Amino acid sequence: MKSLILLVTFIICSNSQAEYRAYQYIVKNKINTANDQPNGHIIVSTLNPVSYIAYHGGRQMLQVDLLRTWMCPGDTSYKKDICPSPYGQLPKEVVQ
Repeated sequence: MKSLILLVTFIICSNSQAEYRAYQYIVKNKINTANDQPNGHIIVSTLNPVSYIAYHGGRQMLQVDLLRTWMCPGDTSYKKDICPSPYGQLPKEVVQ
């Protein structure tokens, strides 16, 4: 009986899949820099908005606006790239 339970547990666990959430942000630097620097840039990260801001200097340094979020199958081990957005490219009006 124990071996049957173990076999069923193994079959269920072998079919499980990992997934993670990806976030797309427009990040703007709050500290004035040279005029030839872009005002903001688009970042794709696995960090949620609160964690991203805290990790990169806090609210005094950055303004972060969440654009999109989506789920990616698999994992990010071994420095795998984040899966591409299913929404396609952003319109140019959003970036400016």
